[in-house]
Amino acid sequence: MSLKERIDQVEQRITEACARSGRDRSEVNVIAVTKYVSLDTTASVLDQGLRHIGENRWQDAQHKWQALGDRGTWHFIGHLQTNKVKDVIDKFQYIHSLDRLSLAKELNKRAAALDLQVSAFMQVNISGEESKYGLPPEQAADFLKGIADLSHVKVIGLMTMAPYESLAEHTRPVFRGLRQLRDELNRQALTKEPLTELSMGMSNDFEVAVEEGATWVRLGSILVGKEEE
Repeated sequence: MSLKERIDQVEQRITEACARSGRDRSEVNVIAVTKYVSLDTTASVLDQGLRHIGENRWQDAQHKWQALGDRGTWHFIGHLQTNKVKDVIDKFQYIHSLDRLSLAKELNKRAAALDLQVSAFMQVNISGEESKYGLPPEQAADFLKGIADLSHVKVIGLMTMAPYESLAEHTRPVFRGLRQLRDELNRQALTKEPLTELSMGMSNDFEVAVEEGATWVRLGSILVGKEEE
């Protein structure tokens, strides 16, 4: 299947998921996760009109960003080590993995030095899997209170990763839980502006995530394929 055919197929599935859940298609943004594909394929993704590129590690993303950085909007979607903040701070418009105070402080310090504001998603471990990064849901409110004074970090929403399930329907409680947590945090008015975004859903389960309110889905193999560089 060609790249265009995969993109068209994903688009149809997102449109149908929006229709099933009474949502407008414009509410859902697609991030093309390019960590397993080459520079050439990443360029082809942009050529096809996809604007949002997701990468997990700066070491792998560096050569792609240097060649293509001005052509898209870049999302850092992997676990971010504090000592790597300096590498990504002025290159990735969105950080999807804010999960600890030390990281928030480093992002704020580096962003302040460059007179930037970082748009970040607070990563929450809804499923409770030990192998997953993210804050426990019960710590989310205190975390937001703890970073409220960091003026160069703006939390715009929440991110989670669901366990891999052979039946995507089994992921629904995770995605619903993230949406409900966001709504509860908004009721508490812990941020200057309401949290609007939900980064959730991957190749295996994105339709369920869309039905439960995802505003960003992170799609790798199903969208861009997978190859060895």
